[in-house]
Amino acid sequence: MEKSVFDNGFFEFLETEEEFLIHGEKRSIKRKMVRRPPGIRALIIDKNQKKILLSREFRYELNTFDFRLPGGKVFDNLADYKASLERGDVLENVEKTVPKEVLEEVGIVIKNQNLLKISKDGAGVIWDLYYYEISDYEISSDGPQLEENEIVEGFVWKSYDEIVVLCQNQQIHEDRTVAVLLTYILEQK
Repeated sequence: MEKSVFDNGFFEFLETEEEFLIHGEKRSIKRKMVRRPPGIRALIIDKNQKKILLSREFRYELNTFDFRLPGGKVFDNLADYKASLERGDVLENVEKTVPKEVLEEVGIVIKNQNLLKISKDGAGVIWDLYYYEISDYEISSDGPQLEENEIVEGFVWKSYDEIVVLCQNQQIHEDRTVAVLLTYILEQK
C-alpha cells in the first residue's frame, strides 16, 4: 500500500506499508518515504589512456563549481515519472536520456552505452541514479547545448589517479558518484 501525502510536482512524500520476508518471517512494515524522478550519469571513458571525462559545472546547492560526470534528470516532473512507472518503461526513458544529456552538457555524441550500475539512494528516499559506461563516442561539431540556468565550463579528461585525488580532496561532491568512480577505477586496475 502506498499513499501520497504531499506532491510538489518534483518530490512526493509517501506513507507506505509493505510486507518483507525477514529470516523466513513475513513482517508488515510502515514507512515514510520521499520519491523523486531518477537521474543518469555518464562515465565517458578513454580506455587507451585510462582517463574519464569530467565536466566542471556550477552547482547552486554548493554555490560553487564542482567536477561532475555529465548527466541529468530523466523526467521533467513527477507526473511523467509516475506514468512511466505505471507503464513499466522507466528504463526505456532512462536509455533515451543518456545521449540527450551528454550532448547537452559536453557536446559528445554517444554511439554505444552500457548500463554500469543503478545506485539506490535508500534510507527513506527513492531517487535512483543510473550510471552508464560510454567508450564509443565522437565530439559534436555543434558543441554543448546547455539548458537555461545550466552552467558547465567544458570538460577535462582526468587519469584514474587524478580522479582518486579529486575524490579524496572532496572536489567531486556527489558522494554516490565518488563511490561509483572509485569502484570503477579499482575494478580496472
